[in-house]
Amino acid sequence: MTTTMFSSLARQAGRLWALGLAAGLALTMAAIGPADAHGEKSQAAFLRMRTLNWYDLKWSKTNVTVNEEYEITGKLYLMNSWPAAIELPNQCFLNTGQPGAMAARLGVWVGGTFTPRSMRLEVGKTYAFRVLLKARRPGHWHTHVQLSVKTGGPIPGPGQYIDIKGNFSDYRDDVKLLNGTTVDIETYGEGKIILWHLVWIIAGIAWILYWFNKRGFIGRFAWVASGKAEEVITPQERVVGAITLVAVLLVVIIFYAITVSSYPNTIPLQAGDFRNIQAIENGVNSGPITIKYVNGTYKVPGRELVANFKITNDGKEPLRIGEFNTAGLRFLNPDVYTAKVEYPDYLLADRGLSLSDNSPIAPGETKDIAVTIQDARWDTERLSGLAYDVDSSFAGVLFFFSPSGARYPMEVGGAVIPTFMPV
Repeated sequence: MTTTMFSSLARQAGRLWALGLAAGLALTMAAIGPADAHGEKSQAAFLRMRTLNWYDLKWSKTNVTVNEEYEITGKLYLMNSWPAAIELPNQCFLNTGQPGAMAARLGVWVGGTFTPRSMRLEVGKTYAFRVLLKARRPGHWHTHVQLSVKTGGPIPGPGQYIDIKGNFSDYRDDVKLLNGTTVDIETYGEGKIILWHLVWIIAGIAWILYWFNKRGFIGRFAWVASGKAEEVITPQERVVGAITLVAVLLVVIIFYAITVSSYPNTIPLQAGDFRNIQAIENGVNSGPITIKYVNGTYKVPGRELVANFKITNDGKEPLRIGEFNTAGLRFLNPDVYTAKVEYPDYLLADRGLSLSDNSPIAPGETKDIAVTIQDARWDTERLSGLAYDVDSSFAGVLFFFSPSGARYPMEVGGAVIPTFMPV
């Protein structure tokens, strides 16, 4: 009897401990605030550096009110150093990366073509893009433009914080239907959506409870383990299963027919890929410059990339190196960029680029130049992971500038030797 009493107390103590643990976990989760992080940092350095190069990005507005439109524009270059581990962008989709539906996407244009669906882009070409958005939910939101590549996932570009003011209840998304009427698709058919969700939730709960009360999962497992698998489901349960199946099919068929008769003028969801997207003629690698990458090192303690190039100016004007762009980060030569640049601060190293020879490269001249790219953003943006990649390579775009204001973006990259000790 004493043993039974102690066993009962032990069971009660175990239940109270489990209940307390669950309550503590619930309180802890309730105290968690909204996440504020840059998810692109979790992606490997080679993926961000060697797939896409985003430049000339502009956010038309960073402070808007609910229902106000704004846009993101820029240029997208698909790197020739595209890694073999990622499938070529024969099927991709330009979208925005944001914390939920804080803005509605009204339209996307790539190469001047309206592209609401997937498209095919070519490696080595540069495309102009435009994304039109409409502010929906008030808050302080970090918004990226991103390209989702089949099997490769989303590859985000630079992000900017957008502040949306106003009341969410004022938001409207009016669309003109085929029959000429205008509806607000934010709330259109909301009642029916909620009703059908409740119907199937209740049906699912009833189905689970019915089977769970019939010996439960552990009981059925014990029957199967003991060799009684054929006896687990009784004839009565088979009848219940058959009736449920017929009822579900009838509900779907009947109400589908009612919906079709109520809305005869419909079009199917559009599929298929857009092809022959027009690339920019004067994009990356279109300048009068010949670049040969010689070698390079990445100093992990110093967060410093040193790349040695042999550069020939085949043009008619002297040229200077003003910027290195990779993974959305911009490393600037302060001798070229003398005015403040409008760009997200966390991605801008306005003094991050220096040269062994900062004098202009004269027309017809060939120079050996060591480009030093040093900034803490190598670490904060987790691009220093290139030192741990299987091929330890970097890639990006160097921007050359002429006295007349011309700018020539040129792709550069290659293997680097990581250095883990201070030198």
